[in-house]
Amino acid sequence: MTNSPRPHGHTRSPLPPARPPADGVPSPRSPRGGQGAEDRPNRPDTAGTPGRARDAFFDNAKYLAIVLVAMGHSWEPLKGDSRILEGLYTVVYSFHMPAFIIISGFFSRSFDMRPDRLKRLITGVAVPYVVFETAYPLFKRFADHDPHQEISLLDPWYLTWFLVALFVWRLTVPVWKLVRYPLPLALGVAMLATVTPDIGDDLDLQRVLQFLPYFVLGLCLKPEHFRLVRRRAMRIVAVPVFALALAVGWWAVPRMNTAWFYHRDAAQELGAPWWVGPVMALAMFGCSLLLTACFFAWVPGRTMWFTALGAGTLYGYLLHGFLIKGADFAGWFDHPSLHRPLGEIAVTALAATAVTLLCTRPVQRVFRFAMEPRMAWAFRPDPAELARERERREQGPGGTGPGDRRTDRAKVDA
Repeated sequence: MTNSPRPHGHTRSPLPPARPPADGVPSPRSPRGGQGAEDRPNRPDTAGTPGRARDAFFDNAKYLAIVLVAMGHSWEPLKGDSRILEGLYTVVYSFHMPAFIIISGFFSRSFDMRPDRLKRLITGVAVPYVVFETAYPLFKRFADHDPHQEISLLDPWYLTWFLVALFVWRLTVPVWKLVRYPLPLALGVAMLATVTPDIGDDLDLQRVLQFLPYFVLGLCLKPEHFRLVRRRAMRIVAVPVFALALAVGWWAVPRMNTAWFYHRDAAQELGAPWWVGPVMALAMFGCSLLLTACFFAWVPGRTMWFTALGAGTLYGYLLHGFLIKGADFAGWFDHPSLHRPLGEIAVTALAATAVTLLCTRPVQRVFRFAMEPRMAWAFRPDPAELARERERREQGPGGTGPGDRRTDRAKVDA
């Protein structure tokens, strides 16, 4: 027995503090209808810190990357008639998805198998994959008059491969935290994938494996690494680097298969000797990393007019495909005026405007049922969260709960 005094009445063990949600996937709406993590104001100096306010730099980078993605998709039907446009397409494709994936990896550093984070992974990634992997084939079946288009959850169509990849990558985060040399190991996996055509197309595993090093690199990065590439000297260096990249892209148009940038085929499937696959994997990783660093150097770190749109980039990513494919199915890209310089500029501007609108709050509210469903009915309640909610109700609006009453009684006894 101890001689320490005990407070009167029944005592409870303190509840664990509420855990912040994991970053990297959309957060569910607050059960009270308040703002989620993606709706909080952007503030600097909180890079990569789970549970704190968003960093404007990362939202800016995500928005600019998703604009480049939409522009690149709008160039696909037009680039065959313009060597300049195809060279620009090659340069953009060498870094826009790597940049997006690196950020996804960076904000996945805190991911573990905690129930709340697994719930968010299911509702924010797995469920949207099922929804859009069903919606896209149905859209093609009716818009393209293709009655033979099938729905298959094993064969990602168009944009949905990224959701499969993100789901797999995030589940493997504990593994990359465990091994001693995660990035070399991920590069080795990607190199082996380029010489293994038998992997097949199920779940687009070639892309999952070949883009894996960028995600693992994001896991290994720290906030100071991003600050390093955002220095003024790096911004200056980025100008000649991008100029050289554009020149090389123009030169490579008739000499290089653009399919290498998609990371969806093995070397043998591209008509190259097997040994070219690992060499290209390393070479493209180096080039993509250099251009991604230059891209990050140009991303503003302060709050801009488009900063808030960075929270809705997954909406813009998944929804803009309907516009691009719809225009393609309707034959709009076949118009001769769009295959001239002014037409290509107009298409580029229209794609950037469309994806910007798709990232806005009104669009998020309309499509939140598919992108961030609550699905409380599908999961068992968290006992700790229920206890915290019960304690908040007992305390009431004035904050007077059992703990406060015990404190007041102790003061009286004193």
